[in-house]
Amino acid sequence: MNIQELKHHVEKEIKNQHEMVDEIVEYNQEKVLKAFHKLRVSDSHFNPTTGYGYDDFGRDTLEALYAEIFKAEDALVRPQLISGTHAITTALFGVLRPGDELLYISGDPYDTLRDVIGSEDNKDTGSLSDFGISYQTVPLEGSGAFSHDRIRAAIHEKTKVVAIQRSKGYEDRPSFTIGELQSIIQFVRDTKDDVIIFVDNCYGEFVEMKEPLEVGADMIAGSLIKNPGGGIARVGGYIAGHEHLIEKCSYRLTAPGLGKETGPSLNSLQEMYQGIFLAPHVVGEALKGAIFTSKYLSEWGFDTSPAYDVKRTDLIQSVNFNTAEQMIRFCQSIQQASPVNSHFKPEPSAMPGYEDEVIMAAGTFIQGASLELTADGPIRPPYTAFVQGGLTYAHVKIAVVQAVEQLIEEGMVKL
Repeated sequence: MNIQELKHHVEKEIKNQHEMVDEIVEYNQEKVLKAFHKLRVSDSHFNPTTGYGYDDFGRDTLEALYAEIFKAEDALVRPQLISGTHAITTALFGVLRPGDELLYISGDPYDTLRDVIGSEDNKDTGSLSDFGISYQTVPLEGSGAFSHDRIRAAIHEKTKVVAIQRSKGYEDRPSFTIGELQSIIQFVRDTKDDVIIFVDNCYGEFVEMKEPLEVGADMIAGSLIKNPGGGIARVGGYIAGHEHLIEKCSYRLTAPGLGKETGPSLNSLQEMYQGIFLAPHVVGEALKGAIFTSKYLSEWGFDTSPAYDVKRTDLIQSVNFNTAEQMIRFCQSIQQASPVNSHFKPEPSAMPGYEDEVIMAAGTFIQGASLELTADGPIRPPYTAFVQGGLTYAHVKIAVVQAVEQLIEEGMVKL
């Protein structure tokens, strides 16, 4: 069986998984469409504001739209939130106060959040630690499951926020499904009912039929250059949840007393509205690409996670390579198959917020857009590349097949 024959064989094998994705896409598309109808969105909502941004009804309606879609009481959706890390930081600083403790129960979060939390080696930067906010983390079990006994032992009277990272990020563990989140949220609530349960929702929006707020979370946050931006939002982030918590976050975003009343939308509204409308479909395309990637690369002997037939809750597909050189060449091949900057060759390098050198293949229309096809990861054993996104399924398929062809040509994979 040659490369092209294997491609067609894999597509037959994953047909059922793709049909399940189509069902989720249609469900979420209808949910989004109903929210647009309920809020009577019109082209007048796309008009920009400048300066203070007072009386920006397009911005206010967009935030009501997000609240409706994600089943929140209120939401912040702003171009001034430049990334998922920024949105999460704004949420945590918004609700935590000196003397409070932040408890992550899904292990340590992304490398980029470690500087936000603070450490002995990172003082006087304005981190949570600098403001007298303590931090604990509960590692996951070896299987990747939540450690209930350790979580119960870690929660005490100063625990203010219990945080969960839904996606595995750069970790070698499964991402958490909505069902798993519901179970652990109920456990935390039974242990201490007055904590704020925060879920980092990056990479997870519209992958399932429910979102974390629907199963008991108090607050979620994410980036518009990931799932909810639909591949066309050029910047932005969101925070959604209980009204009183969103109010606190808005004071952190702007200033106490100003909150949600200020913040111009500039020229971002039309693409944000259109992005959230397109998001269910584009997320579905990326999911189909991830399923193909998992199955196709496993046929070539690579260790892929999640497996092609496992229930998914985010866009991230990890692939383990035998050597750093193999991982680097794969990512470079993905770059070569990108629509933008395909003639560049990414090399591992130091990046702010990361402990190891990182290679990032990202020939994207929007810088850092994780809903577009990317392949990246820190250069450390087990040499895992994290393949994510894809505005169209066809692009993912073409890129992954070409990457294997490159590895074969250079003798890194045997035909």
